[in-house]
Amino acid sequence: MTFSLHGIGISGGYAIGRAQLYSHDRLEVPHYVLRKADIASEVARFDAAVAEARAECEQLRDHIPEGAPSELAAFLDLHALILADAMLSQVPKDLIRSTSCNAEWALAQQTEALLAQFDSIEDVYLRERRQDVKQVADKVLKALLGHPGHVPMKVSDEPTVLVAHDLSPSDMVIFKRHTYAGFITDLGGTTSHTAILARSLNISSVMALHNARALIQEGDVLIVDGIAGVVIVNPDELILEEYQLRQNQWRLEQQKLKRLKSSPSATLDGDGVELLGNIDLPQDVFEAQEENAAGIGLFRSEFLFMNRPDLPSEDEQFEAYRHVAAAMKGKPVVIRTLDVGADKSLAWLPDVSVNPALGLRAIRLCLAEPRIFIAQIRAILRASQYGQVRILIPMLASLGELDQALELIAQAKAELEREGQPFNPGIPIGGMIEIPAAALAAEWFARKLDFLSIGTNDLIQYTLAIDRTDDAVAHLYDPLHPAVLHLVAHTLKVGHRLKRPVSVCGEMAGDPKLTRLLLGMGLRSFSMHPAHLMAVKQQVMHSHVSSLTPLVAKLLRAGRPERIQAYLERINAL
Repeated sequence: MTFSLHGIGISGGYAIGRAQLYSHDRLEVPHYVLRKADIASEVARFDAAVAEARAECEQLRDHIPEGAPSELAAFLDLHALILADAMLSQVPKDLIRSTSCNAEWALAQQTEALLAQFDSIEDVYLRERRQDVKQVADKVLKALLGHPGHVPMKVSDEPTVLVAHDLSPSDMVIFKRHTYAGFITDLGGTTSHTAILARSLNISSVMALHNARALIQEGDVLIVDGIAGVVIVNPDELILEEYQLRQNQWRLEQQKLKRLKSSPSATLDGDGVELLGNIDLPQDVFEAQEENAAGIGLFRSEFLFMNRPDLPSEDEQFEAYRHVAAAMKGKPVVIRTLDVGADKSLAWLPDVSVNPALGLRAIRLCLAEPRIFIAQIRAILRASQYGQVRILIPMLASLGELDQALELIAQAKAELEREGQPFNPGIPIGGMIEIPAAALAAEWFARKLDFLSIGTNDLIQYTLAIDRTDDAVAHLYDPLHPAVLHLVAHTLKVGHRLKRPVSVCGEMAGDPKLTRLLLGMGLRSFSMHPAHLMAVKQQVMHSHVSSLTPLVAKLLRAGRPERIQAYLERINAL
């Protein structure tokens, strides 16, 4: 029987193959009360299980296949950090001692408590770190229950699609040893570590299917449409032939796109367009280099602060920033300062905001905790002597915030001067336009800053009062809403008039369907996931801005969604 499942397309393209089910059965956790004489040995049993899980991580870390994405090592290191965190390695032992329960039950109770904390996080990237915590806890639980760790093994030479309830980053190591056509999971999201790895490996994949593992049987023929986020099970001959044709066309298109790497990034009018890469990890810089990015338009520094009980030291941050700056060899590297807040499950943030998206986060938190901000700024300044480093301040809403941030940056510079530490005294400083108030006041911000960067993800969310992570309203998240387009256009006009560079670093920048629209609005600097660079570059090279501009002006006046869509289709048909 043919049927389809709908989820989230994670990595584009198409995969066709037979289903291989990955058994990831839910582990039953026993609960019993210990005699006092047995508590010490139970604590020792828990420690042994943690050590076994740690050894498994280390073994995987030491045997990463040649050619695997650099992210794999970082994610395995992250799992080792989680294992070392007292919240997972110490608190269950405290529960064993205080309640006389067995180790499995203590671990399960603490894991549930941790996952509940992650569920309350507003930021989608940080919330999805709950899966990392769960995956690490499951490793320890398997060790306690005597279940050996395992990863899926490809059992056939014909194209195979892996079907799993969930996959961990360590599971992904196997994809370099046993090539799968694609994979699908019930859980996961666009910013999960598994999703990041899928994009790095260019494996067609769909996540958040909810019931795929239960509904699909071993050997079923599957079509994975990573573009539309659809999985078709046991398609008929007509559907199969159609997708085989799409798959061949996709492969040809990808091969053609690779030829563009060395081509100049310019429109048919001769306007140069800067195409930059977004990175989350220092190791991501290699993918940006591989795609010939013009620089790093957004380095999300918060990764250095996550999943650890303490703050990263200034020296640790410096090494990360220096690594990226040196690797880019003189190309610009924009480092966004810490963008977390009281809604994030970080050990050194004691309070939880009632309304996290509107609470103490990003620059607000940094101004409330100036020692954290100054340490990061010092690290960025020290790294500035190794490349063209720039500072980006997130979530600005008022000039008062900006003035305070600039004062702290000046203080960090003065400290380094007194210490004789070399840095670039003229390091460019920019601000993120991601709050409607900042977009409307862009002129005042631009007069005090060297550049602006439009964060469209949050700008859309705040403008439309929509939580894009809430399934009930996610369909209302609309980058083509007239209010959003006018805020973007207004910011670009301000930048042009005041001669301040403006870039877009949100998802809109990496969507080829919106490239010509943004070009017609005046954008000349796009920053996106490196995997999208060539597709956007192709649109840039085929665009004639003088023809786009009048149509884009009409689109901005259109108002109604259907008219905006009609104009967009005309723009993309030019």
